[in-house]
Parts: sequence; C-alpha cells; structure tokens
Amino acid sequence: MTLKAGFQLLVLIGFLGPLKAQETRETKKMNVLFIASDDLNNGISGYGHDLVKTPNLDRLAKMGMQFNKAYCQYPQCSQSRVSIMTGLRPDTTQVFDLKTDFRDIIPTVTTLPELFMENGYFSARVGKIYHYGVPGDIGTNGLDDAKSWNQVINPIGRDKWEEDKLINLTPNRGLGSSLSWLAAEGTDAEQTDGMVADEAIRLMVENKDKPFFIGAGFYRPHCPYIAPKKYFDMYPLDSIVLPDEPEDHFNDIPQAAFWTNPLYWGLDEKERKQVISAYYASATFMDAQVGKLLDALEDLGLVENTIVVFWSDHGYHLSEHGQWKKQSLFEESARVPLLISAPGKEGNGKVCERVVELVDLYPTLAALCGLESPEYLQGRDISALLKNPDKTWDHGGYTQVRRNSGPYMGRAVRTERWRYIEWDGGEKGAQLYDHDHDPREYNNLAGHPEYQEIQNNLKKQLNAKFGK
Repeated sequence: MTLKAGFQLLVLIGFLGPLKAQETRETKKMNVLFIASDDLNNGISGYGHDLVKTPNLDRLAKMGMQFNKAYCQYPQCSQSRVSIMTGLRPDTTQVFDLKTDFRDIIPTVTTLPELFMENGYFSARVGKIYHYGVPGDIGTNGLDDAKSWNQVINPIGRDKWEEDKLINLTPNRGLGSSLSWLAAEGTDAEQTDGMVADEAIRLMVENKDKPFFIGAGFYRPHCPYIAPKKYFDMYPLDSIVLPDEPEDHFNDIPQAAFWTNPLYWGLDEKERKQVISAYYASATFMDAQVGKLLDALEDLGLVENTIVVFWSDHGYHLSEHGQWKKQSLFEESARVPLLISAPGKEGNGKVCERVVELVDLYPTLAALCGLESPEYLQGRDISALLKNPDKTWDHGGYTQVRRNSGPYMGRAVRTERWRYIEWDGGEKGAQLYDHDHDPREYNNLAGHPEYQEIQNNLKKQLNAKFGK
C-alpha cells in the first residue's frame, strides 16, 4: 500500500467512526440511566463551590450539559419525586405530605418509567426514586409505585445497622430530620449507596443488549450523614466557612418563610461547622458512587447509546438564613443540581443559564427517546436547550410549599433575574429578590414602591401558573 493510499484509508476510518456512532444512536433505542441524589444542594464543585469535591458530577457535566437554574416543584422528598415521575405539579397530584400515595388521587396516570416500559424498555429501580423515609425505610419498598417497574431492588447496608454509633446534635428530632452523622469504618461497598451503585451496574450488565430505563436512587447526602471515614478527612472543621450574612436581613423576612425555629436550631458555630462538614463528606461519598456508574457505562460500551440524567429532589439549607434542610422557598432550598448527557447533542460540555424545572424531565426524556408523551403533562420539553443552551427562553421556575399551621401555601416564581414569593396569597407576607445584585437573597424588595411594577408583573405570572 502506498503512503497516499494508507493516508486515505485512515481518513476513511476516521470518517466512518463517527458515522457508525451516529448510526448506533439512530437505529437503536436510547437507554436511560436516571440517577437521583437525596437532599443534594448546589454547593458542589461543578456549581462553583471551592471546597466540596464532586469530581464525577464534574465529569458528567463535561459529557453533557449542566443546568445552572433548575428548580424543584416542592422542597420536600415525596412531593417533588411524585411531580418528577408523573410530570404533574403538586396542585394536580395533591401530594403535599410524605404519606399520600399519588395512585389514590390520580390512579390512571402513566408514570415516566411506565411510559418506557410500555414502549418495550426494561424498567428497573435500585434504591430511592419514589419516596422512602430515610433512614427508617431503607431496605423496603418505601412509598414506591409497583406499576412503574419490571424489577426493584432495595439494598440495605451497614449504615442502617450502625445508627447506634451516630453523633446526634438534635436528639429530640426523628433521625430522618436530625443533624446527625457517622464517620464509618469499612468500605464504600458496605454502605447502602455503594450497594445501590453495584446493583445498578449488575442490571446494566444483564440488560446491555436491550433498551433499559434504570433508576439509581442514592440516599446520601440525606441525614443521617454517613460515609466512610476517608470522606470526612477531606473536610476538617478549620476548612468550613459559615455563611457571612448581615444580621439585620432577618428583619424583613416574613415569619412564614422560616421552617427552622428557633434559628439554627440553637446550634453554636462549632456545631454548625460539624454538621456542614458531615454533609460535605456524605455528598462526596455519593459522588464516588456516581463515578462507578459512569465507569460501567464506558466498560460496557454504552456511553454512545445512553442518556444519563442526574438530579436531586430539592435543595438544602446549611444554616443560610438560619435554616437547616429544606421546606423553604429561598434559593438554597428550591434550586437543584441538574445534569443531562444526551449523546449527539451539540451543547454537550456546556452550561445552560435558562430557567428549567424538574417537572420538565418527563417530556424531555420522552422526546429524546422518540416516545409520545401523555398530553396532560405540565412540564416542558427542554431538549432544544441541549442543542442550544442560549436559545430564547422565557419560562419561569415554580416552587410551592405548604405550611401546616394554617394550612396555607407559599408559592414562588424564579425568573433569570428575580425570585418572587407569596405566603397565603400575600396575606402572610411576600418576598422579592434581585439575583443580579443580591444572589444570596438578603434584601427583600417586596413592598418597595420603586419595585412595585416588577412585583405586580411577577404576581400575575405566579397567579397565571397556579390558576389564581
């Protein structure tokens, strides 16, 4: 073979390689690996946190797209997860607590994995996709939906058996709502989340030659914050920085906005740092399990034919505004990390600043896989943003939470610049924040005459979405 002919052959091989990958995507059904984290906020490395190490989520972001303004529909586990899986908002599902089974309200709804199953996919869940009480329901079906899956697996690891070793700063609260942690002995694989990763990989191996929708639901960093000791060693207390907040910013916040009472649950600065350190360790441990899944996709040759979605069910307070955990409508509670890797999309490796919602995942995944969505879905197909993250986009993010003391509802709309919140239709207060100048939401502009027109417009937008 002449040198020229050899060069032409190499060029042809180089051309056919991408062509073959494109053919694979077009002729085979796309798999879906649906990865959930429990209670993960945006304080991770890919979203600009200098300390928290989540290298595998960073890796996934480079494979796909990172959404910087993604919002949950309800900042609590079951309510949010039901919304994601049905494609419906909480006002439609009528799930406002941790006990209601959505099938009792909307029995004929077709869930996201059910749609895939109806279209010939193997549908399976490992761990927490629908609601579980953590840690009490670990190892059980929790509040799962049997119609959604061909197979379910409920791992249970040593974290469940070592709860007597926990350090607990809030002993009067249930473990699922406590500030407690354990720097555990042993390996990742002995922990429930390590088992979730291993079982999900086993399902991928067994079903690699058929289309699959596999949900891998990790339990961390949900409390109690449990991870092998090596992850705690990454976050010594002297590295933890507490929120530097103006004390007077509490004065203009409606009382309804606070879920944590008293502020900080009375913890001093050292105790707050201990909690935050443990949360970070738990998040990094969870990230390592995501890495196992990504490695398996590569080893199995499934990267080019698998859509990977990573999401958290809501955000999480680490003492901002004096709050812990979720159930607020501040940015820290309503905003979530969202990563989507869709092979063949031009926008892969980029960041999208458009406002999207978790309720958008259902129609988006259906569209990416060529499936016909139910007409009643209330989210939007955001697949166009995966190709062009700068596409013109004027949709808001809507989050709500119920205060049982009334009961009454708080509702929020987030645009690219503004967050507007009303409690009980404004009767119990309102909040308006300008994220261009106040991203930490310290200066409530609601009621200021110079912002009245903006507030009125956002109120109309909020009312139009919620049918008021």
